[in-house]
Amino acid sequence: MRWHEGRPIVGPRVQLRPLKGSDFGAWRIVRERSREWLETWEPLSEPGAPDPTTDLEAFRARCSAWERQRHFDTAYGFGLFLRDGEFVGEVSLGSVQRGPFQSGYIGYWIDELHAGRGFVPEGVALIMRYGFDELHLHRLEAAIVPRNAASRRVVEKLGLRDEGTALRFLQIRGVWEDHVRYSITAEEWESRRGEIAREFLDWP
Repeated sequence: MRWHEGRPIVGPRVQLRPLKGSDFGAWRIVRERSREWLETWEPLSEPGAPDPTTDLEAFRARCSAWERQRHFDTAYGFGLFLRDGEFVGEVSLGSVQRGPFQSGYIGYWIDELHAGRGFVPEGVALIMRYGFDELHLHRLEAAIVPRNAASRRVVEKLGLRDEGTALRFLQIRGVWEDHVRYSITAEEWESRRGEIAREFLDWP
């Protein structure tokens, strides 16, 4: 098992753990009240696909899909929880590639009611540590729609490099949107891990 032998990944204020079927109620509440806030930045679902926000079995299938991807070392998805156990969002490492790439994509979202309080940068710092120190990846990237200022602030706070804009990179709400690509390599992580730890994680 690749996520601390089943233990949550814990920071000063948040913790990460894979979602499971029993999280459906909390996940549904957050997704429903933040629907407009979140879906602005998300791809359209496949036509006819069940909505995991309203369909328990679809949510369970989503959790199982993340579990399969963990098993095959292709993606790692985590719920973002406060230390008291309240669910507030998700953080993930997707599209993990091994071989000569050794890379993955950082993704994240948060409940609108909890936005702007520093929970996401802390969660992303945790998953960066996980990606580099536990999975031994060499490069982590994040791709963000240019006008999504809130998401861009997260990676900019953490010091990921702006590597330019990829044109028509990803389908968002049915439109092929440009994305700003940010990245950090293992060498940069080693040189900056102490700084990131002091600012976001309080560990040496």
